[in-house]
Amino acid sequence: MEAAAQIKVDPSKIMQVGTGFFGTKTLLTAVNMELFTVLAKRDLSGKDIQSKLGLHSRSLYDFLDALVSMGFLKRKGIKENALYSNADDADLFLDKNKPSYIGGILEMCNNRLYPFWNDLEDGLKTGLPQNETKNGGKPIFEAVYGDPKKLREFVGAMAGVQMGNFMEFAKVFDFSKYQTLCDIGGAGGFLAAHVTLNNEHMQCSSLDLPQVEPIAKENMHNMQLSDMVDIISGDFFNDDFPKSDIITMGNILHDWGTKDKKMLVKKAYDALPKGGALVVIENIIDNDRSKNAFGLLMSLNMLIETAEGYDFSFSDFNKIAEEAGFKSTSLMPLTGPTSAAIAFK
Repeated sequence: MEAAAQIKVDPSKIMQVGTGFFGTKTLLTAVNMELFTVLAKRDLSGKDIQSKLGLHSRSLYDFLDALVSMGFLKRKGIKENALYSNADDADLFLDKNKPSYIGGILEMCNNRLYPFWNDLEDGLKTGLPQNETKNGGKPIFEAVYGDPKKLREFVGAMAGVQMGNFMEFAKVFDFSKYQTLCDIGGAGGFLAAHVTLNNEHMQCSSLDLPQVEPIAKENMHNMQLSDMVDIISGDFFNDDFPKSDIITMGNILHDWGTKDKKMLVKKAYDALPKGGALVVIENIIDNDRSKNAFGLLMSLNMLIETAEGYDFSFSDFNKIAEEAGFKSTSLMPLTGPTSAAIAFK
């Protein structure tokens, strides 16, 4: 029996995860070189791609065919006789010229996060961030908001990681009982934008630090929403939240420790009218802490990036919301591992 059981045990999962960074870095590199943006214009041969991206002939077809095997590219023919094109999802989400582009988070993964994760063991042993601060750099938000180039990349990354969820939330949440919404830490303004696009009666605003205002206004101009979405400059730690029927936070709470989570939720409570709603869009971990692997891994990423941040379960959210005074909560699944944790005043 023991021998039979051993035969059935398969090491493929171990190898797939253990060498998963091979595929990760291949995709991140393709995004960083804008391969999918180039291929969105027309199908290209390997030689054409080599010329446009400045690649060496060695491993050219290994690189392209690896992307085919992982489902990011399609191919007709083989090697020198092949024509390459984007798979449907890559064409929609990884072409920089489309408003559905989510590659900003992948660009940040490639340019910043990838090397930091090499020090995960140090983080687990010390409890300290493993990003720029490890070598004397500024904390992440101070560094990002102080550098216009990094800030634009960061805002793009935040849009990329949650765009699909903002679109889904704007369509499935019942806004009929509400008139106003303010997105706290709204970065590029996309959550407020999509709620506005899908709910004509809603008056939406997006609040973030003054450095973000030009980027958010540029986004609203590009979406022809300049006169419909109010971009507000403010500091959500030091300023009161604007009074609104709905307060939203997308990937905000997980940046901070328990004390600051409680403070932000209480500020939302104070800004809401009776019957108002706080909506927290995050990779909410299942209460059993055994299913939402992405949420748990994102929490490890908060170890890498922040001093006290962590992702949380719906049960954790309920405790904080109840302590702040909210009367009830609900959980709304969005896309992939992301949900909206909702607290009603």
